[in-house]
Amino acid sequence: MELKEILQRLPHAFPFRVIDRILHIEPGKAATTLKNVTMNEPFLQGHFPGQPVMPAAFILEAMAQTGGIAFHSLSETDEGGLPYLARVERFRLKKRVVPGDQMVLTAEIEHVFSNLAKVKVSVQVDQEAVAKGVLVLAKGPLIDKG
Repeated sequence: MELKEILQRLPHAFPFRVIDRILHIEPGKAATTLKNVTMNEPFLQGHFPGQPVMPAAFILEAMAQTGGIAFHSLSETDEGGLPYLARVERFRLKKRVVPGDQMVLTAEIEHVFSNLAKVKVSVQVDQEAVAKGVLVLAKGPLIDKG
């Protein structure tokens, strides 16, 4: 799949399209993405002034988007809907992420049951573990933008 096509399947818009690049996809099994953290991120303006730190919620969102790409790669169409975060299990943040860091996110599908997938996700910066967890994603109906 082309990057443009995959990002169209995850219809997040600025500032919530967190991932910058898809590095690898093994359809129905795994995905690896990249997030460059820069001072231009709107959430860093107030988190925290003088000592910017990427909020854990945005790290988790990047993990969910990476998992969503892996889950959505099971089908070649939007049939069945788009992946949504349904549950977070065993999430652990091990290190702060700051401007200048480059996050590499990896998602591995552990189980798929109907419209649900359990996905193991990890984040590294400079090959050092930053965050990890297990997410449950659900495919829901497409949103009518009309």
